[in-house]
Amino acid sequence: MTDDERSLRVIIVGCGRVGAGIAERLARSGHDVTVIDLSTHAFNRLEPDFPGHAVRADGTDEDVLRRVGTQDADLFFALTEGDNRNVLAAQLANETFRVPRVVAKVNDPVRAEAYTMLGLATICRTRLLVDALARYAGLEADLGANGVRQPESPLDQEEQLAESAAPAQPVAQAVEG
Repeated sequence: MTDDERSLRVIIVGCGRVGAGIAERLARSGHDVTVIDLSTHAFNRLEPDFPGHAVRADGTDEDVLRRVGTQDADLFFALTEGDNRNVLAAQLANETFRVPRVVAKVNDPVRAEAYTMLGLATICRTRLLVDALARYAGLEADLGANGVRQPESPLDQEEQLAESAAPAQPVAQAVEG
């Protein structure tokens, strides 16, 4: 990190392979990282000299999130194996603690899309893997599967609502027209 770059305060819920990997990378880049997991064993995925903080607790508990300083976080990643836990933790970070950048890992592509439409940034491992394998097979990339899905701006959502409220046309007219 250069002198011009500011250290980020990062909270990560879930110390699986992804959580531990991004925690190590961010902490070794000079950022202030706290990883929360229910399992003490999960912290074995971190290097013994991990320069961040490891907290054995429930990352969906508002008091726990407050105690680890979520209100001062710049980034919040919900990366457990449970879609519901990830969405709950991410919603708390987003709505209660007003963390500016929040991402929930959601494995179910339909649910990931729904939560993105509701204003939550998501990353869907299923879509990422399907897209990577399809591209390997020679198919075109699915641009919607490329990394973190950001919620659309309120203006984009208003335009979509206006389009969906347009009078319906018979199928033949819509195809011809």
